[in-house]
Amino acid sequence: MAATTRLSRLVVLLSLVFVAFITVCAGVLPPYFPALNNDHVERDDLIERYFRTGLGYDEILLFLGLLHGITLSIRQLKRILRSRGLTRRANRSDPRQVCRAIEEELLGSGSIIGYRQMTQRLVVNYGLVVDKETVRELLKILDPDGVAARSKHRLRRRQYITKGPNHLWHIDGYDKLKPFGFCVHGAIDGYSRRIMWLEVGPSNNDPSIIAQYFVDCVRQIGGTPRMIRADGGTENVNVAGLQRFFRRDGNDTMAGDKSFLYGKSVTNQRIEAWWGILRRGCSDWWIRFFKDMRDCGLYCDDDVVQVECLKFCFMPVIRHELHKVAVLWNLHKIRPSTNEESPSGRPDMLYFVPEVTGGEDLKEHVDLDEVDVAEENCCYRSPESGCVDEFTQLALIIMQEQNLNMAETAEEAVTLYSTLLECIDELL
Repeated sequence: MAATTRLSRLVVLLSLVFVAFITVCAGVLPPYFPALNNDHVERDDLIERYFRTGLGYDEILLFLGLLHGITLSIRQLKRILRSRGLTRRANRSDPRQVCRAIEEELLGSGSIIGYRQMTQRLVVNYGLVVDKETVRELLKILDPDGVAARSKHRLRRRQYITKGPNHLWHIDGYDKLKPFGFCVHGAIDGYSRRIMWLEVGPSNNDPSIIAQYFVDCVRQIGGTPRMIRADGGTENVNVAGLQRFFRRDGNDTMAGDKSFLYGKSVTNQRIEAWWGILRRGCSDWWIRFFKDMRDCGLYCDDDVVQVECLKFCFMPVIRHELHKVAVLWNLHKIRPSTNEESPSGRPDMLYFVPEVTGGEDLKEHVDLDEVDVAEENCCYRSPESGCVDEFTQLALIIMQEQNLNMAETAEEAVTLYSTLLECIDELL
């Protein structure tokens, strides 16, 4: 009986993927947030984890009450935090430690962000206690040229309306790093503006790779949105088929075929707007970095070995940076706007506790057996390095013989890249 049920699901799934195809013809964020982790955690440890994400007292109490069934007063919460030496205003971090952290960030993509984003990086990534004004003044000293170069650019956009988290996701590929072999893909929840996934791989045009990102996210949150919007490219056909498969028995007006919407890039405004944020806060730095490598003769995109070596050395570094960017975005505060349908607040807060802003979680539950069927038949998990297997095996052998480690920073990746190429040249 179980085998028959599984077979019938498979038939429905494959037929929906085929229909989607003829119509158009690693990867989720790490569990950085306690609400994403189902493991049992002691109350005080849970409070400390929420505190270290940068949440305020009221926000911590809301998460504890609504998601964990823990009721505390602000006085009790502050007492627990004080017992662990955790405060917002007292015990400021040593300015020299703050300066060192800022200098480290300025060596990478931190050189193109403003003081607000820098403050959040220092709090979340370094565990520092520092205020925005201090960071602003330090940036004037440590990066005067960068401060002078940054200016505000705001566009007037049309009103965006959605009913709550998981009502509509926007998915899209980002091609600015594609000339160097790094293909980025992401998804954003329309109501909360929470980044659902932000991944990099060897392709963002392969439908099975994009479907893997989607399935990993569905498994992580335990369901799928009512609708997904995407561009009309063939890279989305598997996701379209899977979404319609998961939503085939829904009783709302957007169930089945209507649960996946195709449209032009200009109509996919949430994710398109966020790509601009990614470029200003991360990818611009990497684009210049790889162009400099190419201009000084370190990299040639006509050399297959160099192309594979660049991916092998830099793919994990870029993936880690993208995850950090997404986490920081999900934890930052969106300022109030004139659009009442787009509430202000932290994306994670708007997503996990929408009741606070009058929203409703519209996530549709998906049976894990169906997720397994989908992954088995429609998905492909690309290698961590994004390289062909032959090059990966060769590189790992050389690293073992030369006692080399995988890179964690851009500087380390350049060193590894140059060393591997030298060793490979000696073998040829």
